[in-house]
Amino acid sequence: MPSVGPGVREFRVHTGLEHRVLYVARFTESVYVLHAFEKRTRKTANRDVEVARQRFRALVGQRRRSLRGG
Repeated sequence: MPSVGPGVREFRVHTGLEHRVLYVARFTESVYVLHAFEKRTRKTANRDVEVARQRFRALVGQRRRSLRGG
């Protein structure tokens, strides 16, 4: 899902309802789940994209700080 960030992917769960899990798996040490939500319309709500985008930015920032030793 490039609108969230590079390397972010979407996992779809089809039950009686639709569920989505946005995650990033490009880091070697683990898979990071950014956001999981129930989808009620065809289009992903802007608020769900924004939640995942903010969490992705925070994750990248945290990784940068830890690599610098701070």
